[in-house]
Amino acid sequence: MQVRVQEPQTQGVDIDAVLARAARYLPPERVEPLREVYAFAALCHDGQMRKTGDPYITHPLEVTNLVAELELDASALAAALLHDVQEDCKVPNEVIREKFGGDVATLVDGLTKLDKLPMTFGGDVQAIRAGQQAQNLRKMFLAMAEDVRVVLIKLCDRLHNMRTLWAFGPEKQERIALETMEIFAPLANRLGVWQIKWELEDLAFRYLDPAEYKRIAELLAAKRQQRQEYIQEATASVREHLAAAGIKAEVTGRAKHIYSIHQKMQRYAEQGKAFDQIYDLLAIRVFVENVSECYHALGIVHGLWRPIPGQIDDYIANPKDSRYQSLHTTVLALNGRPLEIQIRTYEMHRVAEYGVAAHWAYKEGGRSTGRDEERIAWLRQLLDWQRDLAGAEEFVESVKTDIFHDQVFVYTPKGEVLDLPAGATPLDFAYRIHTDLGHQTVGAKVNNRMVSLNATLHNGDIVEIMRSRTSKGPSRDWLNPNLGYIHTAHSKSKIRQWFRRQERDENIERGREMIEKEMRRLGLDLAERQEQILSLFNYTTWEDFLAALGYGGVSTTTIARKLGDLLREEEGEADLPPALPEKMAPAALGSPSLQVTGVGNLLTTMARCCNPLPGDQIVGYVTRTRGITVHRADCVNVLNEEEQERLIGVEWGSASRLYPANIVIEAWDRVGLLRDITTVVTEEKVNMVGVRTVENGDGSVNILTTLETTGIEQLSRLLSRIEIIRGVRTVERAIERKRAREAAPARRG
Repeated sequence: MQVRVQEPQTQGVDIDAVLARAARYLPPERVEPLREVYAFAALCHDGQMRKTGDPYITHPLEVTNLVAELELDASALAAALLHDVQEDCKVPNEVIREKFGGDVATLVDGLTKLDKLPMTFGGDVQAIRAGQQAQNLRKMFLAMAEDVRVVLIKLCDRLHNMRTLWAFGPEKQERIALETMEIFAPLANRLGVWQIKWELEDLAFRYLDPAEYKRIAELLAAKRQQRQEYIQEATASVREHLAAAGIKAEVTGRAKHIYSIHQKMQRYAEQGKAFDQIYDLLAIRVFVENVSECYHALGIVHGLWRPIPGQIDDYIANPKDSRYQSLHTTVLALNGRPLEIQIRTYEMHRVAEYGVAAHWAYKEGGRSTGRDEERIAWLRQLLDWQRDLAGAEEFVESVKTDIFHDQVFVYTPKGEVLDLPAGATPLDFAYRIHTDLGHQTVGAKVNNRMVSLNATLHNGDIVEIMRSRTSKGPSRDWLNPNLGYIHTAHSKSKIRQWFRRQERDENIERGREMIEKEMRRLGLDLAERQEQILSLFNYTTWEDFLAALGYGGVSTTTIARKLGDLLREEEGEADLPPALPEKMAPAALGSPSLQVTGVGNLLTTMARCCNPLPGDQIVGYVTRTRGITVHRADCVNVLNEEEQERLIGVEWGSASRLYPANIVIEAWDRVGLLRDITTVVTEEKVNMVGVRTVENGDGSVNILTTLETTGIEQLSRLLSRIEIIRGVRTVERAIERKRAREAAPARRG
């Protein structure tokens, strides 16, 4: 259950405080009219209250105060005060335009949520909510591509909402926190507004994982005094040596944020390192006047303490996408303890804290420069992409995958630089250049060496695409996420469009082949699951679903995942023998991955005759000496059990252990075949338990093995990867079962 986080109510700002902050950078004639805007907003929100118990007008005031901290212009401040009157007070945008001008009205409209406007959606409540939110985000992204002030105000709005999220229930807390972590924090990062990004991440993390948040906070608190003393001594030493060299500098300690510590702890745990070994828990910043003094200061620091190899980054010569600039180094400072030092100019620090807002020329009629435009060049891509994307959900997926991920920079053979999301492949590169080039790709070279089309590109790679103009188009295998051919939503969308344009009958037939193959190799009965599959994917007819599967709108991987989730939730109604006892309150089994109905803790074992996996329908058989044996519900031994009273309801809990799955691989025999199979299995971190090879006499072999997997989803991914190994003809799960109880001989337990 989600822990509800509560906070005490705090005193907010008033209009005088907000205007005083704005007056620090705006002339009086631009500040005073904001009182009229405030009066209008207060009148519109009169009588409305927030969940916190505060008058609603406190929210627009707090948002406007945050916007003033970014030093945006008077129009942005007015829009922040009015950002909810169109949505929550039903004030027409035309009224805002008439009273406060077109600039303010356009900003307010860009900030308005679509779920409060007349819209028509089909499907259930969750689907409606998801569709509405995707539409909201799409509108916001497109609006900010035209005017970046929209998203800067939106980020301030989201930040204040996160600060007061404690007033809502756990379900809403988790939903909003997840959206913040997936959309708004990465957006703040890409825009370089790090001050907002850090706070959004910490607040979201607090609700998504309150226990871990508390643990890290306590770890930090335990050694706070020790760290403060260390930082004070280190800053004093750096300050003294810089002054001796004639460099006027400001040296301060830097607080590390909880979520970033969490991320580092996860990475360090994989390397077997402890909390105390995180280098940049201790950090200081050095501010100087110009770039030359940055490098001079770096030399002085390295003369004072020994730098750690590989821990030096020059973001001045190589700025980040957000135009962040700084020198980063980690040194072995006092007592040999690692200490991170960041060196930058004061102007670089403004950009680091406020990103595009630091240079955006909306201050009193100014116009953006070419340099400013470069800062949001990636936003312009959205305007081009959105025209090709079918729906809002697909658009948002594209933004999350292609825009918010870390970037790699690669070169064309002519030396042109292309930025792609980290993890991109040569196919992604081809589709980024031109759709037709992607469709006609047959091979690729990276740094003059032939590579597979699913190879991962890295910074500095020179990529050359080989094409065939006689190509019949992309392969459906490219859409299989288990095979890793494409990484970007942009590429995926282009491939789906190509298949969508093909004949519907062809897509239906191809989809039928794909679903039958997937269900067969997973050991699931398609006829029994057809209606469930339609329901899971919200299709009304089986032909529509097959067509979507055929052109790539649905993947077999998603089918396996959703079926696995569904079957874990099921309680064994349809496929279980009819004589099962009525369901009672579940009691935990000896294994944390199972629950049994109406029985206390018992020894449980997995039946070797059918090797059930999480996602399979299961039933327990009460043995006389070995506790409960867990079978697949369609296991031949269960279907023919005469003592039905010994069968008991069993259901899956959390997948906290491994489960054996018997696999049969049919392939043409060759040198290195088994090596290639075991390599794939190892890469998936799956244990292979025993291997037996049977020759068929025609040059082919059957390889029988048992793989310890976490469930159906992992098994599906693994089978997809094995299937593309050279020489492999088929690969599927081996299951001994009979559907008709009468067709098998009777068995006694």
